Amino acid sequence: MDQEDKKLLSELLPFWKNLKENEKRQVMDHTILHAYKNGEQVHGGYEDCTGVIAVKKGRIRVYLLSEEGKEVTLFRLLENDICLLSASCILRNISFDIYVDAEGDTELFVLNSSVYDKLAKENPAVGNFMTDLISMRFSEAMWVMEQILFMKLDKRLAMFLLEQANLENGDVITLTHEQIAGHMGSAREVISRMLKYFSNEGIVNVSRKGIKIVNRKKLTEYL
Repeated sequence: MDQEDKKLLSELLPFWKNLKENEKRQVMDHTILHAYKNGEQVHGGYEDCTGVIAVKKGRIRVYLLSEEGKEVTLFRLLENDICLLSASCILRNISFDIYVDAEGDTELFVLNSSVYDKLAKENPAVGNFMTDLISMRFSEAMWVMEQILFMKLDKRLAMFLLEQANLENGDVITLTHEQIAGHMGSAREVISRMLKYFSNEGIVNVSRKGIKIVNRKKLTEYL
């Protein structure tokens, strides 16, 4: 990493100001800047101890994957966000598989898991940050599970389309029906039927180029 990247990394880590000088050197010496292409896997499950991730540029998707290949997105992380679940080998009570993929061209700072684990045990600020961040991500994951179990699909899809439109900075969503199904933990056929319903209601236009929201007001009525 060059000096500019090192400065950025120090600004991304909330506990940086509480580190001793030797601890700061450990972080810098054991952090690597990785570049990923759209769709490339960053972290491949419990056995893959990638490390603590800080997003410099782009976006990553954190999701679960069943044995049958069914996916459900837990959350996305944007620029300046941090992910600890990619260092699951140091999280003693997390034994389920978490997967992380890049969405678009992405650059990530990756801090060695063992180094972070050592810091968390020796420095209360690092340990407290880990506890707080895991609690927040767990709450986000539980919200997703609550949606799947208790929320009607039309409302869930409306929420997803509006969120994705904001991420893509416009009204056109370039994801395929299968990709949307993967995010939502549903089947492609089910998503296609609901999108057809929204299209018939004059809420979206569906084409090979993507899904265009044409009536945001009506879409928000499903929320």
